[in-house]
Parts: sequence; C-alpha cells; structure tokens
Amino acid sequence: MTAITTAVPRGRLNFSQRPMLVFWEVTRACQLACFHCRASATEGALPGELTTTEGFNLIDQVAGFGRPYPILVLTGGDCLLRPDLFDLVEHAKALGVPVALSPSVTPQLTPEKIELMVSSGINAVSISLDGAVPATHDGVRGIPGHFEDTIAAITALSAAGLTVQVNTTVMRANVSELADVADLISRAGAHIWEVFFLVQVGRGVATDAVSPQEHEEICHFLYDASQHGFIVRTVEAPFFRRVVFRRQEGDPAPTSSLYTALSGRLEALMGPAAGRPRAQTASTRDGKGILFVAHDGEINPAGFLPLPLGNVRDEAIATIYRDHPLLRQIRDAEFTGRCGRCEYADLCGGSRARAYAATGDPLGEDPACPYEPGESPSDIAPVPTQG
Repeated sequence: MTAITTAVPRGRLNFSQRPMLVFWEVTRACQLACFHCRASATEGALPGELTTTEGFNLIDQVAGFGRPYPILVLTGGDCLLRPDLFDLVEHAKALGVPVALSPSVTPQLTPEKIELMVSSGINAVSISLDGAVPATHDGVRGIPGHFEDTIAAITALSAAGLTVQVNTTVMRANVSELADVADLISRAGAHIWEVFFLVQVGRGVATDAVSPQEHEEICHFLYDASQHGFIVRTVEAPFFRRVVFRRQEGDPAPTSSLYTALSGRLEALMGPAAGRPRAQTASTRDGKGILFVAHDGEINPAGFLPLPLGNVRDEAIATIYRDHPLLRQIRDAEFTGRCGRCEYADLCGGSRARAYAATGDPLGEDPACPYEPGESPSDIAPVPTQG
C-alpha cells in the first residue's frame, strides 16, 4: 500500500464527508515475495477479485463522493498484473477522478508501460526502496539485483515526467541507512519520500520493528530530511505531525545517538538544510481521510487495519465511509489510553492499525508513540547509545 498525495484537491477537505485517498487493491498477485508484505501477496490472483464491470462501478462510487474527488490509488500486489488496469484508469480519468499507481519493480514495468502511464494521465507513481545498498533492499524484496532495477525505475519514471514517490518501510534492518536512502532518492529524481512505520500484519508479523523512542528520533530526522527539496510523509506514524508541529514552534532537535547519527550523515551527504521544511501534516489517519478496498471489494479503514466495514458489491462506499460507527469514532478521536488523553489527538490520533494489531482495539493507544500527554517533548527518554 502507498499514500500518494500529489494532486491533493485544493482547499480544506471535510474528512467527515469524503476521504483524501481511496486505495484499491486491484489484485493480490505479485512476482515479489517481500518479507514485510501487508497483503501477503501471492504469485497469482486470488478468487473473488472485482471484475472489470465491478471495478468501473467502484470508480463510479468514488466519484459519488462529489468534488473535490478523492485520489484513487491503484495498488496490490502488483497493479500491473491486472490485465484491465489501463481500462480502469481510462474510466476514472473520464470522470475526472485523479489516479495514482503503485506498481512493483518487475519485468512488467517496461518503458512501454511508463509511456502508457504518461499518456493516460496518471497523477503519480510510487516505487518501494527499502535500503541504501543491494544487500539490504534485495534481502527485503527477495530478488537479487532488485536494488539496481529499483533505482533505474525511479530514474526512468522521473525522466518521463511523472511525479515519483518512493516508499521506504522502517525496520531494524535498514534504520541506519535512512540518510543514505534520502540521498539516493533525491539523486534519482524522486519528488516525495513516504516513510512507512511497520505495523505487524501480513508477513510483517515476523519483522523486527524499531522501539518507540527510535520512532521519535526517526521522525525528527525526517523533519530535517524534508528541508532538502522533496516532500516527506509518513504512513502509520501520525505522531510525525506532532514532531513537525513542535519543531516549527521552536523545540530543539534531540541530542541522542540515533538522531545525531542520521542527521549528521544526512548533512555529510546532502549538505546543510537548503529550504523550508516540506513535511506534510494533514490530520488524516486510518478511517479519517483514508479508506481501503481489498481485492474482493471488502472495505477496511486502511490497508494495515483489516477490519471489515462492508463490501462495495453490497453498499455504496460513500455511505460506509460517512456512516459506519467505527469510522465516526475514529474521526471524532474517541480513543482510549494515552491517545484519548493526548492534546494532539486530532492532529495525530495515533496509528489505529498498530493499536488494533497490538491490542485488538482499533480505538486503543498507539504503542509505538513514546509521548505522554502534557509532557514537554524534551522529557521523552532518549535512546541509549549502543555499546
């Protein structure tokens, strides 16, 4: 899954009435075997995928939210393995619905497909890069040589004039390489860096996530990275917005080891911060501004929050989004634990997916956030130096 925000409609969206992003998992099929895959993607398509006609109907339903239309993100699996992909794109564009694609880097991603993306009016394309060296990225993706192919794909997509977003999932295996990843994607021409903070669902259950304190340090580093010419966003780390807000209010950066190592490496590679921060802080979260449609039409609050809300085959997506009791509670910030007491409950609200994965309660507190409501950010415990 990806969260592309290029072509976000102008003006302030009313998230009680329409999402900013509707993700449609057009297929579970994928030729990769990434060990952190949310979808537990399979080699072939699973039974029950929405047909072309049903896909057109779903797109009509997305348009049914009214203007400004949500961005429709066609994801997977690998969306390029859907034979009717560009028929679906054509239908959406004819209605005026903005479309983004999230393909895998495989032999399916040909120069001809890139040309088709351009000619069909795709608004943005996202590509995943999970390490700064082949050993790390290829180890995650499960295919030798995939790192070089990924850098080539980012470069080719950008050269074709497409807005390119690079997705990186933070995990123990790559946290020390994040500054190098930032430098790589900048040199390859990417416009947006979307950093995913692991939620242990799908194959990600077996993946080693970083600690809450390290999450905090990484968010401060990402704020710094956003001053180097590309947009920075996070997925399942809404506490990034708290960090951005406090830094913009004048709070200092932390002084502990992980942050200083990453920030120092970033400056060594890319020089001092050259521009204003481009850290996006729209107060979306799973179920607020975001909605996910699985391959079989099941609607979830987000791709990492597999709670069934209904099915597009049976009920209009706009009705489910606007009226489902759980989504209303999420949008009204009716949380428990620290998230319920937090002064940043609306700006942040915690990862609903991580709360659910950890406790079974989608309204519970986010265990990856170290912030205690009402405390000074400087009171957050630093990460000890590793001996």
